[in-house]
Amino acid sequence: MNSKILFFGFFITSILGFSQNVSVSGVVSDESTGEPLPGVSVIIKDSNTGTSTDFDGLFYLDDVPINSVLIVSSIGFKEVEVVVLNAEPLNIALTEDTATLDEVVVIGYGSQKKRELTGAVSTVSSQTLDKLKPVKVEQALQGTVTGVNVTTQSGAPGAGLDIRIRGISTNGSGGPLVIIDGYQGDLSILNPNDIETITVLKDAQAAIYGTVGANGVVLVTTKQGRKNAKTKFNFNSSVGFQEATREISLLNEREYALLLNESYAAGGQEIPFDDVSGLSEGTDWQGEVLNSGVPIISHDISVSGGSEKISYALSGSHVYQQGIIAPKKSDFRRNTARLYLGAELFPKLHMKTNIIYTYLDRDAINDSGLGSVLFNGLNSPPNLDPYDSEGNYSLIPNTTGLGIEIINPLAQIDNTYNDYDLNKLNGSFTLDYDFTEDLKLTGRIGFNNGNSKGKSFSKIVDYGGKVFDVTKSSVSQNRITDNDYSLDFFLSYDKLIKEDHKLNATVGTTIYKQWGSGLFATGYDIPNNSWEFADISLATGTVEARSVGSYEYDERRLSYFARVQYDYKGKYLLSAMFRRDASSRFGPENRVGYFPSATFGWVASDESFLEDSKYIDFFKIRASYGVLGNDNIGNNGYVGSLDGEGVYVFDGNLVTGTAIGQLANPELQWEEAKKFDVGIDLNFLENKISIVADYFINTRDNLLIQNIPVSGIVGVNGPGGASPTINAGVVRNSGFEFAVTYKDDFSDDFSLNTSFNITTLDNEVLEVNNSTGFLEGGSFGVGQPAPSRMEVGYPIGYFYGYKTYGIFQNEAELFQHPSQLSLGAEAAPGDLRYVDLNEDGVIDANDRTYLGDPIPDVTMGFNISLNYKDLDFVSYVFASVGNEMVRNYERALSDVNRLNYVLDRWTGEGTSNEVPRVTTAATANNVFSDFYVEDASYVRIQNIQLGYTIPVDYTEKVGIEKLRLYAGVNNLYTFTKYKGYDPGASNGAPIGGGIDYGFYPIPRTYLLGLNLTF
Repeated sequence: MNSKILFFGFFITSILGFSQNVSVSGVVSDESTGEPLPGVSVIIKDSNTGTSTDFDGLFYLDDVPINSVLIVSSIGFKEVEVVVLNAEPLNIALTEDTATLDEVVVIGYGSQKKRELTGAVSTVSSQTLDKLKPVKVEQALQGTVTGVNVTTQSGAPGAGLDIRIRGISTNGSGGPLVIIDGYQGDLSILNPNDIETITVLKDAQAAIYGTVGANGVVLVTTKQGRKNAKTKFNFNSSVGFQEATREISLLNEREYALLLNESYAAGGQEIPFDDVSGLSEGTDWQGEVLNSGVPIISHDISVSGGSEKISYALSGSHVYQQGIIAPKKSDFRRNTARLYLGAELFPKLHMKTNIIYTYLDRDAINDSGLGSVLFNGLNSPPNLDPYDSEGNYSLIPNTTGLGIEIINPLAQIDNTYNDYDLNKLNGSFTLDYDFTEDLKLTGRIGFNNGNSKGKSFSKIVDYGGKVFDVTKSSVSQNRITDNDYSLDFFLSYDKLIKEDHKLNATVGTTIYKQWGSGLFATGYDIPNNSWEFADISLATGTVEARSVGSYEYDERRLSYFARVQYDYKGKYLLSAMFRRDASSRFGPENRVGYFPSATFGWVASDESFLEDSKYIDFFKIRASYGVLGNDNIGNNGYVGSLDGEGVYVFDGNLVTGTAIGQLANPELQWEEAKKFDVGIDLNFLENKISIVADYFINTRDNLLIQNIPVSGIVGVNGPGGASPTINAGVVRNSGFEFAVTYKDDFSDDFSLNTSFNITTLDNEVLEVNNSTGFLEGGSFGVGQPAPSRMEVGYPIGYFYGYKTYGIFQNEAELFQHPSQLSLGAEAAPGDLRYVDLNEDGVIDANDRTYLGDPIPDVTMGFNISLNYKDLDFVSYVFASVGNEMVRNYERALSDVNRLNYVLDRWTGEGTSNEVPRVTTAATANNVFSDFYVEDASYVRIQNIQLGYTIPVDYTEKVGIEKLRLYAGVNNLYTFTKYKGYDPGASNGAPIGGGIDYGFYPIPRTYLLGLNLTF
């Protein structure tokens, strides 16, 4: 009997014990630092009950069953599970997740864990942005993301940058779609310190964006506040100075005089310098133009935090940069302010809003091309002084040898007046409603409103009979308004079925509208010939020609999209996407496009044959294929327009009126991007080493080609007229991407993070279906044929000209060679010898051929980060191999200054077989040939930075959480054989890029800064 009572008592006690619920509290901290972690998720497994840690890493849960499991997780840390045994407080330490496989990656209309991704996706973190310290966000993608190449259009402050993802696929605008917190935006207006992550979608993963995703997609997530986090202030400040990284080697005054004498003597003319003994260095015009010690400053402050139901982030920034050419006339100012607010309005209804205001102010000079400041600085003769005896700017003589376009660059700077101001407000407002734990409806409106004004003033100035002389002062002003909004509604269903089947489905619609207007006007005869009075309202003069213009536009897009993501046991992954787009840029018969895609993944490391591997921690194979679209062309190309300008005769008088504009093409349709990718993700040696490798093929079909050659009889050559846009080309890009990263904490004091990436690219034009079989672009010299082409069998924008094979050494070689007279002059000993490719006995335009192209065959990045105790060091290196560039900043006139390679010129038989003779006589040495095409491969140390964090034992005494001081150098050095300033610069044109017109150099920048958190 007693044993039965004892057993019954034990049974009741056990039941009560197992069914007992307790209150659980605890603290979550960072294992490496011991610091408490706010905002950590603490959830009871297999339930919807949970909370997050507060400011001090504390959490509290009531009514928790004994023996239940708590899942503790936070981004960047490994997830842990803790069993609740009693009501004792818990101390939980999280370790950093070096593998980052559970990192959540934004993929468009949703997100995925990194281990579940099935597409080619790369990310750039806020830590990388902080180390690189870019003035503009785009600069941070160079060398850090495989398959992405960023080129600068100019080193001038605020100049544009071009982003190309996996090659150049179109002859139109090739930049990627930029999505900022869910809405279509612009990278150039962002403060880099406001960004949390940048995600780049490179393959069919971007198909969810359909018609606007063909060039790839860049997704930007800005920083947000965290719930239950105490208010935190961050202040970042840096000051620095800039200088040119290199100078082009030019002739000094003595070398110039000797060369000119030789040139004149060879041309049978009287030599200009009778006595050169007193000459030495002369005027260094390049040095007069380029400046050092030019300031750049950057400050930003942010505050973030949150309560149980509200999170917030507020920031402001200021950047000011002067140019190394004309610092007072070439500068850039950017001020930004941003507000993020997230709130739980009701248990199932959540709101997020993100508003960004940007003010840009940019003053610029003529910084590229014939007549630019640098062009004049390179070509002005060193025997002339910048100023005359009275202190006025000297005049460059108007002679045959110096032409009518080369002017004193210092006078040009002084007479340059312009200003550009942009005020832009953009942002988004999002509502999420949770119908159930698995089903969520999202509504979001995003908007951009930009208002800009520009003004340029041309004062009356006499440069001595040059084309840039101004006899009538004028001011040109413009006002431009650009607006757009996007309205998204999408439903997301996320369900785990029987623990093995995970299903995520998204279906939605997007409405996008873009509209704007511009007004342009010019006024003449400005009072006092002064910038201070340069306003149309004060202009007093008139002209016969029309001096005003305007435009308006309104384009719309309606889209429906769907995506299904499925995985079985976390190792068999499938994603399928479909999007239907309708764009007003196309006619009624071709307005709608359909864009399907699919991606697949297999986590092989979860299979039985690998799950016990001692070396492989994670191994995934993935593949994707999809079709994306592009409607990035001018408006209303499918209809005719009357926006041209014509001159008519009425009553015997000439009258300006309206004429035909661009010719219509009612058959205009979508440009299609067909993208294939296969790749692997591999982690091994305890996740210390990770490898990502991809092979891709991107084929762009139905290429939208503008300015197709048509007969001038239809009026396309008149003012405002243009040839039609047609679908007439196919371009293919293919290549490999490989990235390897090594991370290791060798001790509590020392850690290393280093990475290397390489991308190969093969670009080939497959079709050009116009009347000529090719398209031309770019310019070289004065009056010469276009040097760049798009043609079947070659890379887009390749250089097309004459091949040379040495120098004519004597008359016998001339006699044996075909005539070169059709190139402009008969050859003589010392001239370039051109190849008769078609062997017809004549050197003419039919002998032109491929001379190289501006697209690199290989790009590489090597990045290293070291931490030793309180010291940290980073370095970023980028390399481009196989790209050529055209040297086009030398004016083909006899009396201009020259690069010092002419010191190795031909002066007699056997003296040179590379550099031709100098002469004032007519030659064909200046026609476009491989003599002007150079290997522009380079290796650039983009950034080095050394930092020191003041020990927390000292800073916490004054209420400072973190104080870091650093010194760094951006654009430290470029290793290259290219003679010009920057082998990586380009004007961004697909046909005509890679031609160096005298690019404004990218400066080297020395920085001192601090990062402060309190």
